[in-house]
Amino acid sequence: MTVCVLHVAAEMYPLLKTGGLADVVGALPPAQMQLGTDARVVLPAFPSVVAGLTQIEHVADLGPAFGLGNVRLERGVLEPHAIVVYIVRADAFYNRPGNPYLDASHTQYADSDRRFALLGWAAARIAHGADSTWRPDVVHAHDWHAGLAPAYLRAWERTSGVRVPSVITVHNLAYQGVFPAAEFGVLQLPADFFSVDGIEFYGHLSFLKAGLFYADRITTVSPTYAREIQTRVQGAGLDGLLRTRTHDITGILNGVDKTVWNPATDTAINTQYSVEKISGKEKCKAALQERMGLARDPDALLFGVVSRLTEQKGIDLLLSALPDIVQRGGQLVVLGTGDPALENGLKYAAAANPQSVAVELGFDETLSHSIIAGSDIVMVPSRFEPCGLTQLYALAYGSLPLVHCVGGLADTVVDTSLENLADEIATGFVFEKFDRPSIVAAVRRAFALKARRPDWKAVVHRAMEQDFGWEASALRYAEVYHELTV
Repeated sequence: MTVCVLHVAAEMYPLLKTGGLADVVGALPPAQMQLGTDARVVLPAFPSVVAGLTQIEHVADLGPAFGLGNVRLERGVLEPHAIVVYIVRADAFYNRPGNPYLDASHTQYADSDRRFALLGWAAARIAHGADSTWRPDVVHAHDWHAGLAPAYLRAWERTSGVRVPSVITVHNLAYQGVFPAAEFGVLQLPADFFSVDGIEFYGHLSFLKAGLFYADRITTVSPTYAREIQTRVQGAGLDGLLRTRTHDITGILNGVDKTVWNPATDTAINTQYSVEKISGKEKCKAALQERMGLARDPDALLFGVVSRLTEQKGIDLLLSALPDIVQRGGQLVVLGTGDPALENGLKYAAAANPQSVAVELGFDETLSHSIIAGSDIVMVPSRFEPCGLTQLYALAYGSLPLVHCVGGLADTVVDTSLENLADEIATGFVFEKFDRPSIVAAVRRAFALKARRPDWKAVVHRAMEQDFGWEASALRYAEVYHELTV
C-alpha cells in the first residue's frame, strides 16, 4: 500500500532557504518518492516559493481565516523530481520582500503567530479533503512553524470523527514559536487546548509544544539529540513533556542530497574531484585562498566555517582558538552572519591577520560549496547541534570535520585518537568539553595528523567513503509512518 504523506514546513530548498531545515525538506520527499511513498509538501506562498514552481493551479478556496479574506490553496510542481507542492495563498501574510521571518529591522513580524497558524490550519484542511484528488495518510510537521498542524488535526477529529495521524520533527528545540497568551483567541482552537496539557507554556503559547503534545509521533534529526532533549540541560523547558513521551520519540539522522553535495558533480566548485581522483581538491583549495585573499600556500592547514555566527554554533569558542591556528601557520575562512559582536570579533581578526584569516558576512550558496571543497578542516564547534549538515557535507568532500561531541556531530564523526586510527575508523576531530583547552587540543591533533601525510590521506579517503545518503533516513521515516497507518 502506498502511504501518502504531507510535509508541512516554512521553507524548502531550492525555493527558499535560511538554514538546514530547507535542505531536509528539499531532500527527504524525493528520497521517499524513490521508496514508493507519495510525499507532498505544503508551504506558505512566499514570493521565491511561487517563482520556483511550475504548473501552478488553483485547488480550493479555503475561505476567510485569521482576519484575512479568502485564503486560496494552490498546487504546483518542483522540478527536477516533480514533487507536488501546495502553496497557501494569503498575500497579506506572505507576499513580503526579504526574510520570511523578520522585518527590515531584523525583528520578528508582529503577526507571525497568525502567519504560521494559517500554515498549520491549511495543512489540516488538506488532510480533511481540501484537494478532492488527494489526501494524506500522515501529516508530517517540521519545527515550530508547522507546530499547530497536529493541534488542528486533533481539534477537527472531535467534530468530524476522522483521525489523521501526525508526526512532528524537531530540527532545533531552541526555536519554539512562543507568543503571548492573549493571542490564543485568534488561533481558532478549542478553549481547553490552552492548558499545560496542550499549547500553554509558562503562561504563553508555544507552537512547538503544541506539536510535541498533539502529534502521534516525535522525531528528531539524530539519535543523540533525541536523548539530549529529554534532559534539563538541553530540554529548553520541554524536557518534562518529552520524558513523558519517550516511547514516541525516534532519532533519525539527516542525510546528504547527493544531487547537490557531491564533489564529483558539483558545478559550484573550481575543480570536480572524487575519492579515486582527489587531485582536484588541491585546486579547490588554491582557488579558495585566492578568492578570499589569503596567502597562496598549499601547505597551510586551511580551516573553513560555514555557519550562523552565534554562540549556539560555538563561534565564541572558535574565536578563542583562533590565535593557536594562526600561530601554527594555519588559515581560517568564515562565511556567515549573526551576532554583531561575533561578526566584529571575526572582522577584527581578519584585519589583524589578512594573509591568514578571511571573513565574508552574509550567505552565498556557491561560496559555501567552495569553502567545503577547498578547506582541509571544516569546523562545527557547536554548543549543541541537533544534527548538523555541514559536517556531513565536509565528510563527502574529504574536508575533515572538527566538531564538539554533541547531537548529530557525535553520531557522525569519529575522532582521530590513536585507537581509532589503528582501528581504521577515524574520520575527523572530536572534542568532548566545550572549553578552550579542548578545542585547542583538537586543533593540535589536526596539525599533527596533517604532518603525517599517509595517515592524513587515509583519514580523508575514509571520510569520503562514508555514506550519509537519504535512503536510510527515508526508510526509517517509512517505518514510523507504517506504525501509524496499520
